[in-house]
Amino acid sequence: MKKVLTIAGSDCSGGAGIQADLKTFSAHGVFGMSIILSVVAQNTSRVIGVQDISPALIEQQMDAVFEDGQVDAVKIGMLSTSLCMETLACKLRRYTPPHVVVDPVMNAKGGYPLMSPSAVNTFIRVMLPLAHILTPNIPEAIRIIQSSRRTTAPQSLNSIGTLQDMEDAARRIHSLGCRYVLVKGGHATGDAVDVLFDGQTFFHYTAPRIHTKNTHGTGCTYSSAIAASLAAGLPAPQAVERAKAYVTTAIEHALDIGQGHGPLHHFYDMYRHGLQT
Repeated sequence: MKKVLTIAGSDCSGGAGIQADLKTFSAHGVFGMSIILSVVAQNTSRVIGVQDISPALIEQQMDAVFEDGQVDAVKIGMLSTSLCMETLACKLRRYTPPHVVVDPVMNAKGGYPLMSPSAVNTFIRVMLPLAHILTPNIPEAIRIIQSSRRTTAPQSLNSIGTLQDMEDAARRIHSLGCRYVLVKGGHATGDAVDVLFDGQTFFHYTAPRIHTKNTHGTGCTYSSAIAASLAAGLPAPQAVERAKAYVTTAIEHALDIGQGHGPLHHFYDMYRHGLQT
């Protein structure tokens, strides 16, 4: 059985973060492991508080996982501080897992900042070059472009509205050092179109937009599904295609739990058709 590691924050409401990642891994038939970087007190409506795990314990968690067996892919989510990023990057360079999917989580669904604004430049410098696939949504893509000094993008950039804009953003972010960048179109209008770029070729992934408020954990789920498919041996474009189909189904059948943005249904397809590996 393939083994996939999530490195992220813990969501006590179960819809996002570590909890969403482990559900996604199970739905894809891979064995999930986790390293918690932050404990987040949140529900479907709001974030109440965050407590970061110490760098020493982050290092110990990494050593505990990697010294005991092979990791076939890594998904990285919430990274709250520069110190956390530096600590994690050092261990990733030491252990060199074959696939690293980085979801640049900057804000919770309700807007609460999950990455310190002062850490964005550290993220670009330290974490982005370690990404096999980087998966920013449109606001995150804009923030990365605006914050980087290496990109030729105008600092006044404040919107990405068209497919051409998304391709341009993907090209600029790719120049910062990741192998692939997937700019997700969930914050755009019309069909849900995502753009993957490998430095030479653009790949487009389109699904009908599902009008629902229950989208808590969408980014976590998408990036975890990509990591699971990479671990299973799929090339990046096919891994994204499979993950796109999975997350679309999970959104379509999202659960109306809580008073805010409900969680996705991570097991809908598996409950009805069995495990597809």
